[in-house]
Amino acid sequence: MAKILNDHDLRAALETLSADRQRVLGAQFAKGVIAYNRDERVARAIETGLNLTATPAEVEDAFKAAKSYATKTYTDCGKDTNWLAQADHFVAAAATAALTPDAFQTDRQNRAWKAAVQARMAVNCAQMEEIEGEEGSEAERQYSAAEAFLATA
Repeated sequence: MAKILNDHDLRAALETLSADRQRVLGAQFAKGVIAYNRDERVARAIETGLNLTATPAEVEDAFKAAKSYATKTYTDCGKDTNWLAQADHFVAAAATAALTPDAFQTDRQNRAWKAAVQARMAVNCAQMEEIEGEEGSEAERQYSAAEAFLATA
């Protein structure tokens, strides 16, 4: 496996994954920003997404829970400057992306990529509230996580 150095490499690697493996890696990306989550249902949804043996019904239930919370919190995005609330929304959006059922997917979408982007948005929002900058970027953490995940295939 070649080293993932940029988003182009990441997207290419993600395209090689089955739908279930996209879900699991996408859930890993969402779990990477779980510190910004405020809802237990979203945390449980992420745990379901991480389970490669989760049944379709379990995945669908987890998707519905994450989607419901993401929809509820969406209305808060942009109307105020509560950056941590917006980060919370994007954690739920990352979980939703990872758990998206096949019926809602298009050929051009990739669950893991969409979850990665939503997780980055969570970090960006949280950084608006944090006094100290973080070491390393979320993208770099995702590259490492994807490399490790692909190495287990």
